[in-house]
Amino acid sequence: MLLSYCVVNTNGRERLLECLDAIERTAPDGVEWEVLVLDNASTDGSAEAVRALGRDIDLIELDRRTGKAENDSTLLRTARGEFCLLLNEDSELRAGAPRRLLDALESDPRAAVAGAALLDTHGRPEASAWRLPSLGTTLAAAIFLHRSLIVQSGGSGPREVGWAQSSAMLVRRAAAEQVGYLDPDFFVYSDETDFCKRLHDAGWRILHVPEAVAVHHDQLEIDTAGAERRIVEFHRNRDRYLRKHHTRALAELARVVGGWFYLVRAGAAAVLPGHRARHWLLHARQALRPDRGEGIREAADAFNRNQPRASALPR
Repeated sequence: MLLSYCVVNTNGRERLLECLDAIERTAPDGVEWEVLVLDNASTDGSAEAVRALGRDIDLIELDRRTGKAENDSTLLRTARGEFCLLLNEDSELRAGAPRRLLDALESDPRAAVAGAALLDTHGRPEASAWRLPSLGTTLAAAIFLHRSLIVQSGGSGPREVGWAQSSAMLVRRAAAEQVGYLDPDFFVYSDETDFCKRLHDAGWRILHVPEAVAVHHDQLEIDTAGAERRIVEFHRNRDRYLRKHHTRALAELARVVGGWFYLVRAGAAAVLPGHRARHWLLHARQALRPDRGEGIREAADAFNRNQPRASALPR
């Protein structure tokens, strides 16, 4: 088995079906592959919809919500492929993407990860690869040079980067096993940053492959009710990453810089039509105090407390 498609889904039934259809359309010729779907205790009939397809899909149904890092690790441990393509349920592969990602890792035996270029639902490019967080990236953000000095996606041809977005990320399974997979302390956000950092530290390379394209529909952006929880989780885990891999002083500096960065954006949004100043003010608050508030982890804990116990078994 060469290629394992590993999809995590939480209440994204329609996007999940689109993701699975895209896998069927774009699977590379001459490559043996399998599909694994981990359903994260969805309540929208996602698991039933996967079974109704009648395809050869390994379905893992959880009865408790767990974090993205833990879910990706479960799939990596379960998969049989030498290479595992991690996908969100709202990721839709474009033609040729899996082949180009495979070519990148097969041609570079020291590369552990190959990340795809991402487009939003409207076909606009999204940032999908960055330098690893450091004092330099913190200072670049302070003077609003993040797009030119931190973002590493775009251009042409595979290149080494600091870290890649995991919405469509091919992983060499042996490398993931070597570093202990993804750290479940990162419930969601910064989980792939930490993963790529540990791979770098172990001597592996991280690649961005601009010619491998996926649409990241990002269903979370339409869930305005959960926006504040996501902002809390984002800043909590960015702070956790800096404290894990750098000094407390750098983490404190990043808090101040982050607060400044988002306050300026909030000020600009207040005078520009169609922009949401409150959104950026929430970011500023959490950047300054990442230890406050309830995030996605707390929402999952509340959901789990109300669920009856059952076994999580592959179907």
